Amino acid sequence: MKVFGIILQNVMDKKKNTDKITEAFENPETITKALAKGVRKALLQHKQAGHPIVIWRDGKAVWLESKEIHP
Repeated sequence: MKVFGIILQNVMDKKKNTDKITEAFENPETITKALAKGVRKALLQHKQAGHPIVIWRDGKAVWLESKEIHP
């Protein structure tokens, strides 16, 4: 009986996660905000660590030094 309870809980947890994912994709603004937040965080981490980044500019990949990064 205990095994059945664990399996049922796993199924319910997966459904909850699926519901959250479905809900997020139904609102593209949520996805856009999350991506923008992640990009800002990554840029700030690179800047603080003194690591350059690569951006796409005028059809070419261009290195930006950390002092040029504006998160």
